[in-house]
Amino acid sequence: MVALGKGFDGASSVINSSVYPVSESWPQSNLGCCHGSSGQIGYALVPMIARGAMLGSDQPVILHMLDIEPAADILEGVKMELMDGAFPLLKGVIATTDVNEACKGVDIAIMLGGFPRRKGMGTKALISKNVGIYKTQALALEQHADPNCKVLVVANPANTNALILKEFAPSIPEENITCLTRLDHNRALSQISANLNVHVGDVKNVIIWGNHSSTHYADANHATVDIGVGYKSVRELVANDHWLDSEFITSVQQRGDAIIKARRLSSALSAASAACDHMRDWILGLNIGEFERGKMDDSARELIEEKAWAYSYLH
Repeated sequence: MVALGKGFDGASSVINSSVYPVSESWPQSNLGCCHGSSGQIGYALVPMIARGAMLGSDQPVILHMLDIEPAADILEGVKMELMDGAFPLLKGVIATTDVNEACKGVDIAIMLGGFPRRKGMGTKALISKNVGIYKTQALALEQHADPNCKVLVVANPANTNALILKEFAPSIPEENITCLTRLDHNRALSQISANLNVHVGDVKNVIIWGNHSSTHYADANHATVDIGVGYKSVRELVANDHWLDSEFITSVQQRGDAIIKARRLSSALSAASAACDHMRDWILGLNIGEFERGKMDDSARELIEEKAWAYSYLH
C-alpha cells in the first residue's frame, strides 16, 4: 500500500521515518499509503510519486509504505533509496508493517499487495485468500484514513478486491474505491499507435470493457487520432477491420502473458505507470475519453461469478 496525506506522527512501528524541510509557500502535503511497497510495482511507483508524476510538480508528498513483516528489511532499503534520491517534493517517508499506522490520515491509498495466484489456482481459491487480506486493510482505512480517501486497487482480482474493500470500509464513498484498468487502456493505446506509426498521446477515446483479465475487451470503435488538423477515426485510419476486431483485441488481452514470457516476471514498470496515470487524471482532471477505470458492472458475467464467490466468504 502506498498512501498520501497531510502529515504524520512518529510511532514505534515506523522504521526510521524521515521528515524533510518544506517551504511554507508550498501546498499542503498529500499523504499516501502503498501496500506492497517493497514489491516490483511498488519499487517502480514510489519514485514516480516522489518526483511529482502523480500529483504535480508543485505538490509535496508524504509517503506511507506498508508491507508484510518478512519484507521489513526490503522496505527499509526502499526507504533508504527514496531518501538518497533527494526528491525535492518528498516531505517525509514512513516505512511500516503496521497497517493502522500506514493508514493514519491518508488521502490516497494504492493497494498493490495481495495473495499471488499460484499455478493451478482458480479464481475462487484466489478470492478466499484475499478476503482476509483486504478485510484487514479495509478496516484500517475505515478507522484511520481521511473520510474522503481515494483508493486504487491494483492487486488481482482487482474488481473483487475492490468489492471486499468497499464492504468493510463503508464510510469511504463507493465512488472513491476504484480498480486498475488503465494498464489495459495504455496497452491498447500503444498497439494502435504502433500500428499507425503515430504518437501514443494522439490516440483518444479507446475504451476497455470488463475486468482486468484475459477476457477484457479493448474497444476502438470510438477511438480517434489527432492528425494535426482535426481528428480521424482509428477504424478509418487502420483500414483493417480484421486487425481491429481480432488481432488488436487479442494482443491487448495477452500482453501480460507476453511480458511474463519475455521478462520471466510480470509487468511492473508499466503497471506502476498506469497506477500513476489513473490517480493523476482522477485527482487533477482529465479529458473525456482518455481514461477508463474498472467498474463493478453487474452485467459482466465473470464479475457476477466473482461477486458470488466473494460474498460467500464475506458473509
